[in-house]
Amino acid sequence: MTFKHIISNLESLPPLSNTAFMIQKLYSRGAKNIDIIKLVRVIEGDAVLAANILKMINAPIYGFSRKIISISQAVTLFGTDEIYGLVLKYAIQEQLKAKTNIYGVDNEKFNDICHLQSTLMMQWYSKIDLRHAQFLSPLALIMETGKLILAKEVMQSNFSKEFTSGYIKSNNSTEFEYRLLDTTTYYLTGLLFEHWNLEPLYVEILKGLDFESDNSSKVESYINSLDIVRTAVNLKNVLTDTSIKDACEMVEDIELDVEHFKRVANRVKEQYGKILKDRVKNIR
Repeated sequence: MTFKHIISNLESLPPLSNTAFMIQKLYSRGAKNIDIIKLVRVIEGDAVLAANILKMINAPIYGFSRKIISISQAVTLFGTDEIYGLVLKYAIQEQLKAKTNIYGVDNEKFNDICHLQSTLMMQWYSKIDLRHAQFLSPLALIMETGKLILAKEVMQSNFSKEFTSGYIKSNNSTEFEYRLLDTTTYYLTGLLFEHWNLEPLYVEILKGLDFESDNSSKVESYINSLDIVRTAVNLKNVLTDTSIKDACEMVEDIELDVEHFKRVANRVKEQYGKILKDRVKNIR
């Protein structure tokens, strides 16, 4: 299992589904310019996609008191950016079916973490720069995709036990990935999105997340925001006191309101805690 081998497999992945491709074309001129009627029609034309988007939106993690029953209602409530993220998430899940146990979490927990990252991004940054938050929230939802690529590779090798042991023992998972492969799963996500011709700015942000490059001030701002969110919520630390504290220090470094971030992070943490308690009750 080498970086070259992973890239070879990544580049052999087929395109996203026809529906996802059609939706990507609708977004090619930006979410603000999208024809909402066409978007709703395309999603509704794929019954499985529509059902899965409604399933994701009605999950407890989003906290809606009333059930959302139509795609048009979902687009109105969530906005075109968030719907784009959900469409991509579903399309990616269909292409990359992988068990995430090698990271010490099951697929349900992995999915929770993706949604928490997106929720934290939107709730935190929407009061600072709404457009910034709307653009990055879908990316936060799917930025861990590279971990599915790596999980698939590891499970097909004879290295799964050693990987899991090393990953769990590591203090910094990104450094662990780099020592192992000379890259990180965020960079792999960027390469995959490039292969699928997704939003070029997403590709640039993901490639710059762990590696220094000549970025514009706007891209640097995006990278900093995403870095803070993944520090607070990740596969090893899901809104723990320590991860929130570390993220708060990063917020302070870029001269944003630390107390605002802390309040939002703790609110999201509390909401998630209630969801987990409800799940336990339902199992009983």
